[in-house]
Amino acid sequence: MPIDVGVPAPDFLLKDQNNQEVRLSDFRGRKAVLLVFYPLAFSRRCHGELTEIQEHLPEYSGDHIQVLTVSVDSVYSHKVWAEQEGFDFPLLADFWPHGSVATAYGVFDPERGYANRGTFLIDTEGIIRWAEMNGPGEARDQTSWRTALATLTS
Repeated sequence: MPIDVGVPAPDFLLKDQNNQEVRLSDFRGRKAVLLVFYPLAFSRRCHGELTEIQEHLPEYSGDHIQVLTVSVDSVYSHKVWAEQEGFDFPLLADFWPHGSVATAYGVFDPERGYANRGTFLIDTEGIIRWAEMNGPGEARDQTSWRTALATLTS
């Protein structure tokens, strides 16, 4: 089960596809964060979801919001995938310790070795304001993300 809405989001430090460190708490006081866990790079459904993020990037990245995506893939896999697909947002590697951030958020599937499709909206104070979890084969509807984002800005 994903962690509850209304609780502080577990902080983390992960590397993106450019081998740059990204710390969740660095956004505190500045930007809300849309945190998107996905099972694996190069898979069809994950490709579709991240392509939709790229197509709607102005809604997920700007002065008040930052999208961060996370999977257990390595930095190197993320680099190749981001370059191949033109993804202009952080793809974070929850590679080692394997799935530790996904575990902290309650979305890691230890039997499969990767994260379920967990999505969290974290406000500027670091509190989870909205969350959902879908299984690996279940598509997400990003309309609900945009609705949740609207509640932070209204």
